[in-house]
Amino acid sequence: MKVILTWYAREDEVGQIRAALPAGTAVFAPAERPHLSRFETTHEDLAPEARDADAMMGWVLPPGILEVADRLRAFVWLHAGCDELDFAALKRRGIRVANARGANAIAVAEHAMALLLGVAKKLLLKHQAVLEARWTPGWDPQYSGVLLEGKTLAVVGLGHIGSAVAKRAKGFDMRVLAIRRHPERGGLPHVDEVYGPGDLHRVLGRADFVVLATPITPETMAMIDDAALAAMRPTASLINVARGNLVLERALYAALTEGRLGGYAADVWWYYEHALPATYHFPIPSRTGVQRLPNVLATGNQASHTPEIRDRCLALGMESLAAFVRGETMPRAIDLDLGY
Repeated sequence: MKVILTWYAREDEVGQIRAALPAGTAVFAPAERPHLSRFETTHEDLAPEARDADAMMGWVLPPGILEVADRLRAFVWLHAGCDELDFAALKRRGIRVANARGANAIAVAEHAMALLLGVAKKLLLKHQAVLEARWTPGWDPQYSGVLLEGKTLAVVGLGHIGSAVAKRAKGFDMRVLAIRRHPERGGLPHVDEVYGPGDLHRVLGRADFVVLATPITPETMAMIDDAALAAMRPTASLINVARGNLVLERALYAALTEGRLGGYAADVWWYYEHALPATYHFPIPSRTGVQRLPNVLATGNQASHTPEIRDRCLALGMESLAAFVRGETMPRAIDLDLGY
């Protein structure tokens, strides 16, 4: 059995992974060469060894590697979100996929609450006022914060992250509503009411704050559109720690600038797959400039950046990889039809 690691793994990481796998498993990591991030490799790094690999594990899957990995039967993706993967090709090849869902749930949930508190208390506005020595009179509504106690939070997506957000919101004595794909499965002790996707607009209309924590799929793409935003209260705030493309960008910009939405906070931004001009390749959070609006709080994909998360991802990955090598069902296997 041969396993390929798709990053410039250090010697101690390779040893740790070898020790977690059944005896006799060959583990290959590409030789390190000049790079910006050791977690990013290329087709050139992996192709020679990938041709006879049985399994791969990593944070990246360079284009073209699946095509040369003729024997590949399993891939362990060290992220929670799987939308970057070619589900059709993986399914066609019969390659089983496991992810690292749950590894970053606490970190992302904490970040979601930080963003929620930031927009609720208008921290960025008040911080800037202090830097500029501007008076912020308590009677002026533009500086007035929101009390979380007794307010309603709608969590869209009740997976590991959404559940962790709900738990933390209860610590602020908030009422928690949730949207999940299968509402018949119920909620958790921290969720007051659970609804299905068909009730999204009704739930949005009851919420003071909305946290997006759902995977992005063909069904959830641009789910927060003109109609969804129109259903929300003009004083409500939207917090996105899932994927930028869950939100229709132009509709969000209009709602924020026309006073139909109180605030927006996000750690995730739009991915422009088919942009004009065709060479539109440089990173930009928003083509509408949403991130520069005074009622927007922005971070750049930083929610899971804590020292513990890489180790948690690796631990879950090793568990799935070891199960595959032993001929067992991999924990956290994803449904290639659903995409998560």
